[in-house]
Amino acid sequence: MTEGYTVVGGGAIGGTLAFHLARAGHPVRVVDVDAEHVAAIRRNGLVLRHPGGDERVTVEAVTPEEAPARLSRVLLAVKAQATEQVLPWLAPRLAPDGFVVSLQNGLNEATIAAAVGPERTIGAFVNLFADVVEPGVIRDGGEGALVVGEPDGRVTPRVERVVADLQAWGPAKATDNVEGFLWAKLGFGAMLATTALADAPMADLIDRHRPLMATVAAEVFAVATAGGRHLEAFDQFDPAAYLPSADPADREAATDRLVAWLRTQSKDRSGIWRDIAVRHRPVEVHHHYRPVLAEAADRGIAVPTLTAMLARLRDVETGQRPMSEDHLTELERNL
Repeated sequence: MTEGYTVVGGGAIGGTLAFHLARAGHPVRVVDVDAEHVAAIRRNGLVLRHPGGDERVTVEAVTPEEAPARLSRVLLAVKAQATEQVLPWLAPRLAPDGFVVSLQNGLNEATIAAAVGPERTIGAFVNLFADVVEPGVIRDGGEGALVVGEPDGRVTPRVERVVADLQAWGPAKATDNVEGFLWAKLGFGAMLATTALADAPMADLIDRHRPLMATVAAEVFAVATAGGRHLEAFDQFDPAAYLPSADPADREAATDRLVAWLRTQSKDRSGIWRDIAVRHRPVEVHHHYRPVLAEAADRGIAVPTLTAMLARLRDVETGQRPMSEDHLTELERNL
């Protein structure tokens, strides 16, 4: 496949972007471990489901065992906890002049660079509201945010080319601070992870538990800023409003905007909630916050609310505790 993209992980993020790239005429190959998902794409095409109906495109779909021995432009969209498992398969297949774009949640670029080399690693930040609703079918969540940049802060020709191609999906852009976006997403993601403790819309839970949401984001951002990072705003999330030093009035106004925006989204619960309640599989959140907790410990920064939330989330995902808004109430009581 010449000058096309191999999308490794055809789920919500990978499937959405693969669909739009293919519809725009780019050769696309989807590689996924789910044989049923692969078979459905081969049989029916890759389907993007909108409120008004389905659209489909024809793309090549293979399992890892069926993938070619040489890959060039790879969009890596597997769950964060699967990164270390996929790299031994990916690294020997990556062409010397190829590259991997980490279209994942969390901080995965260093792990990828250790396996394939920093010169073949590109960072990205993605905030898409989409879901796999059945094999071969992705429910569209509308436009979100997508930025691409070299981990060292450069905006290179290859970054600009990837961004231009991904604009087939929506407002993709290049950045010289991909790390700032990724850490901002970790603060927002901590809010979303907290909402997954209950079976209720994200917007409602964030609105009803504002002190808890502000605290869990502020703990993440205390670690981020201690490391000298500049946090970047995206969509309707303003990380500056959730810094420990932020003005309370600014924080309330920012939460008003965030909640109002979330209520416009067709997807009202997080992918974390879906992994627990619908797909019954381990969430990737613990992998996301492992480096945050490690850096907090190294710097002597207390993150008690984040730690307690993650412990409760582990209990919920393993079935030791039921989903309940009581978790949020109890966490908020301990602030």
